[in-house]
Amino acid sequence: MFESFQQLNPVLQALLATLFTWSVTAAGAALVFTTRTVNRKLMDAMLGFAAGVMIAASFWSLLAPAIEMAEQMGLVPWRAAAVGFMGGGIFMRLTDRFLPHLHPGLKLDQKEGIATSWQRSTLLVLAITLHNIPEGLAVGVAFGAVAAGLPSATLNGAIALAIGIGIQNFPEGTAVSMPLRREGMGRFKSFLYGQASGLVEPVAGVIGALFVLQMQSILPYALSFAAGAMIFVVVEELIPESQENQQNIDLVTMATMVGFTVMMILDVALG
Repeated sequence: MFESFQQLNPVLQALLATLFTWSVTAAGAALVFTTRTVNRKLMDAMLGFAAGVMIAASFWSLLAPAIEMAEQMGLVPWRAAAVGFMGGGIFMRLTDRFLPHLHPGLKLDQKEGIATSWQRSTLLVLAITLHNIPEGLAVGVAFGAVAAGLPSATLNGAIALAIGIGIQNFPEGTAVSMPLRREGMGRFKSFLYGQASGLVEPVAGVIGALFVLQMQSILPYALSFAAGAMIFVVVEELIPESQENQQNIDLVTMATMVGFTVMMILDVALG
């Protein structure tokens, strides 16, 4: 099976990988069929775990390969990494500033972005969708980078990244579907909204792969861009949200470290 996957076009590889990450988001959203609520400690721990995975993936799967690629391509390594990384953060800041969205657990009057009359459910989906854009982009760029033939970009490394992103997508699907279910929305509709937040990943993954295949000279910048976008999401959203309950901070901190360790092991062992 692995050999068959290896023979596929990088864009198709990226599509299949991001369809996997979306499916895990859908699995998280599917919890609404079994329960109406999730224990707050468990939810915070899952979000902390997700933050750890994304931090580790940003370095081991994206920034480190970007620096190696920049050296191999004769670029100034730190410059390529810094420009791309900050570019990703600035892109997410602008998106966060203008895209209407509402983070789970907040009231409707605490929505962010431009003023809109959109429903709470739509704004919740957009909040998690905003998280998933850099994740899908990172997976797509990773698979597109493999086609460049540079030693620092490996298929196993791209697969490890997809697995890590998939694992941390589980609580994101739950974070959308559960609040909607608690507010009285039906199970199936809550599930549909929850899984919809992950549909952007296959789109972003294909775009990322196509982009770097057409412009391989910017690979170090593209990988660093994805890393910067992911770190923005972690610092601006996941960590504050997971540590909102002061009593759970120690648990969340350890869960974040476990997530980082799992992703590091995946990347080093497979990549």
